[in-house]
Amino acid sequence: MKHVVTAMFVIVAVIHLLPLSGVLGSERLASLYGLAFDEPNLEILMRHRAVLFGLLGAFLLVAALRPALQVFGFVAGFVSVVAFLWLTWSVGGANAQVARVVTADAVALACLLVGFTAWVLEARRRR
Repeated sequence: MKHVVTAMFVIVAVIHLLPLSGVLGSERLASLYGLAFDEPNLEILMRHRAVLFGLLGAFLLVAALRPALQVFGFVAGFVSVVAFLWLTWSVGGANAQVARVVTADAVALACLLVGFTAWVLEARRRR
């Protein structure tokens, strides 16, 4: 079960690390999200968002290998994924590139659910 938890964290971490490439500039952001980022303030905000996703992805990788951090990893992962899925659903009208992000976050949510279930089962087994 420990390996399942680790594997699920790694997958979710990679999904969260993918937007980190957006820090490279507006061209990369445009290819990620299918939008123009020619307004400087929007580019700054989105590049900063890329950095934050990088931090979250790095934390999830550390949590994959450090059981003491896994509760926090699950909380952070679930908040990130569920918030994005809810926002996308509540606003609607996502383009094809954002729909790809929705699919990736749906995969991340499934991995978090599998990983959390394995984590709970492993904790019960140890008692």
